[in-house]
Amino acid sequence: MSGVARRTVVAAAGGAGLAAALAACGSGADGKNAAPEGGVLARTGDIPVGGGKILADRGLVITQPKAGEFKAFSSKCTHQGCAVSSIADGVIVCPCHQSQFDISDGSVKSGPAPAPLPPEPIQVVGEEISPG
Repeated sequence: MSGVARRTVVAAAGGAGLAAALAACGSGADGKNAAPEGGVLARTGDIPVGGGKILADRGLVITQPKAGEFKAFSSKCTHQGCAVSSIADGVIVCPCHQSQFDISDGSVKSGPAPAPLPPEPIQVVGEEISPG
């Protein structure tokens, strides 16, 4: 096999491997991280009343503003797109510029975020919280 042909084969194999790896980590057509459809996001017992849980791998925040009431929002801050990092005292906090969002409706409690966190559909069946 000549040097050029060998390089072509190696480059093609490397490109195919890279394409396969990127496809496995790719995002959906809507720009969100690809994730298995359905499945359990969390258990109700994992979400404290008056608080919440950040699911970084899914780009979600699930909150429980009142006992038995569960809400979900995008974890992407509406200011500059940073991922929110904590939930305390009834607010979801972005670490980049300290924007705070209400756990009950995602509304801005303090800026600089210009808009609320977008709601995400979920369903609660028994003790399981799943995509809606």
